[in-house]
Amino acid sequence: MAGRIPDSFIDELLVRVDIVDVIDRRVPLKKAGKEYKACCPFHEEKTPSFTVSQPKQFYHCFGCGAHGTAIGFLMEYERMSFPEAVRDLAAMVGMQVPETAQVDEAAGERSASLLDLLLEVDAFYRRQLREHKGAQAAVDYLKSRGLTGEIAAEFGIGYAPDGWDNLLKALGTSEGRIEGLFQAGMLIKKDKGGYYDRFRQRIMFPIHDYRGRIVGFGGRILGDGEPKYLNSPETPVFHKGREAYGLFRARDGIRREQRVLVVEGYMDVVALAQFGIDYAVATLGTATTRDHLERLFRYCPEVVFAFDGDRAGREAAWRALETALPILESGRQVSFLFLPEGEDPDTMVRKEGAEAFTQRVRQAQSLPAYLEEELCSQVDMTRLDGRTRMLELARPLVSQIPAGILREMIVDRLGEISRVNSEKLSTLLGFSGSTAPSKQAPKAVGRPKKGQPSLMRRVIARLVQHPELAALVDDPEQYRLLEIGGTELFFELVQLLHRDPGLKTGALLERFRETEHFGPLQKLASWSDISAERPDHEQDVAKEFKDTLVRLRSDGLRARIDTLESREQAEGGLSEADQKTYLELIRQRADLKGLSAGKQENLD
Repeated sequence: MAGRIPDSFIDELLVRVDIVDVIDRRVPLKKAGKEYKACCPFHEEKTPSFTVSQPKQFYHCFGCGAHGTAIGFLMEYERMSFPEAVRDLAAMVGMQVPETAQVDEAAGERSASLLDLLLEVDAFYRRQLREHKGAQAAVDYLKSRGLTGEIAAEFGIGYAPDGWDNLLKALGTSEGRIEGLFQAGMLIKKDKGGYYDRFRQRIMFPIHDYRGRIVGFGGRILGDGEPKYLNSPETPVFHKGREAYGLFRARDGIRREQRVLVVEGYMDVVALAQFGIDYAVATLGTATTRDHLERLFRYCPEVVFAFDGDRAGREAAWRALETALPILESGRQVSFLFLPEGEDPDTMVRKEGAEAFTQRVRQAQSLPAYLEEELCSQVDMTRLDGRTRMLELARPLVSQIPAGILREMIVDRLGEISRVNSEKLSTLLGFSGSTAPSKQAPKAVGRPKKGQPSLMRRVIARLVQHPELAALVDDPEQYRLLEIGGTELFFELVQLLHRDPGLKTGALLERFRETEHFGPLQKLASWSDISAERPDHEQDVAKEFKDTLVRLRSDGLRARIDTLESREQAEGGLSEADQKTYLELIRQRADLKGLSAGKQENLD
């Protein structure tokens, strides 16, 4: 199941829908050989690198790496949810979403009703800023903050008049609408019955979700009163921990700059935009969450946090660092910009101008540098026990970083400043994967020469790009015994394609959307560096696939043989069962070598 929509429906939908038609309606495509091309809609470019494959029902940009199916394109380009994209495509080809998805449909209709009401609320607040007799205080405040009428209109800034029921009287014309306004967070229910306006005597900032829909509001009090800033509560359409103020408007600037600046207030975002810094967003009265970061990293590789340089700002930065550590996958960067005490982005950009402020953003402190600085500030690094304490403080933090180059480089740096050998430090910190392999370890299975893809990666890539090749795998079970990385995924792919041999690349990928394999499989679907020959003909692809399978089995058998031989050496012999297994492995490998006799590939 993909959500509550059956796989069979998704398969049929992607058979009927032509991805070329879907994309061409939004981005004009030109025929280029077997494929279609255009300038990528997800990043700026002059030479087309965005390609669409009709046979595979898959798109890929060689410039920015964007790729996916027709469903994925609508989710990325139109910012639709998965069910919304499916419904849109189904309507395009005259299909009816099955009844098993009707619960989601009903919830979607309720949300749509709330979103329609919030549009009316937005129009009401903007009208009050222009027409209400008490609006001059709001206008004077905005002018005092240096905002122009143009920028205020661009961000849809409005005014909630003083009084308990202005919005209620204007829009609550029926019991159903009053209930809707309450569900949307715009009214508060009285203890003794009835309702009153949540926002009163405030400058109003509409909050858009990543698709541009108004989902809530933030209000800044005029004059004295608490709280100074008030946000909509959690509602069916508004979740503070997921949304970022200004993201929809900033998305083009973020893609252009390849970074996003995270600030603390609405006014910071608006003021920066007025000065041409159009890639800033703000969290909504909450600390930055993992959901925030995951969404921002979909647009760019670097997130820069801007904080006051005082103690509170440093504490907020540390919380942001802790949130970011578990999702610092390869290619992602986090930086910290600390402003002079008492300053915020709004005041700073007005004081020194856009160019100087932009330079500050570019020179923001990297997460590894900030981590090192904070750890070292808590101990005396001139003492042996101080450096030991620093490493103990570092252990739980570094362990959260996903295994990869960044973690290894941070460990290397910690080893350098603590004067501990980095390999020894990796072992002490519990990162055994960072240490060198033992000389007695058996030969790695399917490990490629430097610069070459692994055999299993080749095989899976070919299967994703040419699903019909699964018919060439007679007995997938024999590969499960090889103990090769990726074997389970290979087995799952082959089984799936044996059951549904008509699946194309796009439909095959959608079967894995809700799994950990979805991202890697999408990359393999557009991976062109599978072999040096890069065969163009189907028979060449099939031949290469079969040859690679033979090599894969041979390497796997060789590794199992090596393991048994190592055990025999260490233990002085093998059990009867192990001896039988050993002889059977030798026989199977000999059969494979005979099968490959005369070929240029050497199985040894």
